[in-house]
Amino acid sequence: MPENRSQTRWGDRVGVEEILTQARSVIDTEMEGIRQVRDDLGGPFADLVYLCLDVLDRKGKIVLTGVGKSGHIGQKLAATLSSTGSRAVFMHPVEAMHGDLGLLAQEDVLVALSYSGETDELLAVLPAAKRLGATIVAITGETDSRLANWAELTVPMTVPREACPFNMAPTTSTTALLALGDALALVLLDCRQFELTDYARFHPAGAIGRSITLRVTDIMRSGDLFAKVGPETLVRDTLFVMTRVRCGAVAVVNDAGILLGIFTDGDFRRHIIEDPAVLDVPVESVMTPDPITIRDDAMAVELVKLLETRKIDDILVVDAENRALGLVDLQDLPRFKIL
Repeated sequence: MPENRSQTRWGDRVGVEEILTQARSVIDTEMEGIRQVRDDLGGPFADLVYLCLDVLDRKGKIVLTGVGKSGHIGQKLAATLSSTGSRAVFMHPVEAMHGDLGLLAQEDVLVALSYSGETDELLAVLPAAKRLGATIVAITGETDSRLANWAELTVPMTVPREACPFNMAPTTSTTALLALGDALALVLLDCRQFELTDYARFHPAGAIGRSITLRVTDIMRSGDLFAKVGPETLVRDTLFVMTRVRCGAVAVVNDAGILLGIFTDGDFRRHIIEDPAVLDVPVESVMTPDPITIRDDAMAVELVKLLETRKIDDILVVDAENRALGLVDLQDLPRFKIL
């Protein structure tokens, strides 16, 4: 890496290895905190899941609230819950005291986030929330705090220490809170049988939306752009077909269009090295039989996963009778903005 002005200025005071050692130490500390929270999971967390399920079944919502760093995490968790099928909003406790308390209803659950459990701005809103009849849940590192005393349910979330050298700045605790909140969101997703099609309804735009709304047939090469030959076609003629459609693979099919195999430019390169006479043999003798395929009714997101896990560049699309309908080339996916 080229030396820049910052390196020149600071390099004699703080070495690269010292920087990396410190950074790894911070990450190790936060990982330790997440492990602690994971190991401490118990009945209170399960009770929170059951409570949220009941609230959502009653058409209520999960209202998260917190101040400072906990508030920022609460906003992210509300977004994650909402996007995975659990109705949720974030309510800032200070703004709640000036009108935003209207977000909260009797059928809701108010999840209050504070590691110390002694945040005055957060505690100030709890009496009003209690009067509205909402159920109050505390997620805190201090189970004997004032916040815990206000709550009907307390979910403990204790970490060994903050990554901050003064053990002050919320670092490990907020990372652990984020992980705990994600666990809540995804457990609720599973319990409520939230499906990929439901997820698509909430993500109509962007790469996520495209990958779970587009079908394989929307992005495959078909018709004159789909290279296919019969099994008796010579390799040299097969290459002409591939070149004409500018594709690195060709489907080998029988007279009924049933897929027999695939032949790629990689196959050709391997065989030509072994036997220069391969140009004059039938393609069926050098094709790959029973290639990896995907059904024509599959979603694009399934295709992306298959391409990533199998490490291939081309995949053939077939129908229920294994008739070859088209081909998806990995190079086409960026054009559809799903990679």
